[in-house]
Amino acid sequence: MSGEARVTIRLEGVDKFFGGKTAGGANGGTLALKDISLELTEGEFVCLLGPSGCGKSTILNLIAGFDRPTSGEVLVNGTAVEKPTPERGMVFQQPTLFPWLTVIDNVTFGPRMLGVARCDYLPPARKYLRNMGLEGFENHYPWQLSGGMCQRVALARAWISSPGILLMDEPFGALDAQTRLMMQELLVNIWESARTTILFVTHDVDEALYLADRVLVMSARPGRIVRNFTVPGNRPRDIENLASDPSMMEIRRDVLRCVRDEVRKSMEHSTHDSVSV
Repeated sequence: MSGEARVTIRLEGVDKFFGGKTAGGANGGTLALKDISLELTEGEFVCLLGPSGCGKSTILNLIAGFDRPTSGEVLVNGTAVEKPTPERGMVFQQPTLFPWLTVIDNVTFGPRMLGVARCDYLPPARKYLRNMGLEGFENHYPWQLSGGMCQRVALARAWISSPGILLMDEPFGALDAQTRLMMQELLVNIWESARTTILFVTHDVDEALYLADRVLVMSARPGRIVRNFTVPGNRPRDIENLASDPSMMEIRRDVLRCVRDEVRKSMEHSTHDSVSV
């Protein structure tokens, strides 16, 4: 990314503590994040990797405005985040569609709740459904669709409001391998057109290296950013040839080693806690 690119997301010295005091006055909670500082520039695609429970989803929730930091600042376009807004879309591991609404009504739910005119929200909704390969399914209900199709509906719903930022919490984690590959390619194709700033949480190193401009690796809890990897190579990337690309093979080894070290620390920490109890 260019050094002149505008910073869209900035976290400065963020700590996040969950819980409170025990009856005896001692800390009875959990320090989930410690001194998190990161920046995403406009249009950048960044993936977060790390052990389970290291705070990846917590970072997304703070940026989305679903939660507030215990200390530090969470800024979007230079303004402190205080609540959710349509500027920041969110896609979860499960599609979270309304089962009583049709596909088109699920996709257009946000604009309709904001009072946007039908003539303004319907054309982009149909465009995104067409881009998602869902043309002809507008009047189907979620229970009539496969898991991959439901996730495509969720993506269309997230993008219809033209958010400047898209926060994605393992959105393909529940899909089978073939559908997951298709969704990854679909996401990249739409992102390359829209150039939305994306922060994407995953446990899959290969997924991160295919999707991202940068990969951030987090430590075992309390979560910290321990490594920042810039993914080499030009776009568009060929997912079938990534494994044979020497530069990709090298960074894959480095990322895997870093993630494995943090997972090992997490497991050792959990074992120590269970023995102590």
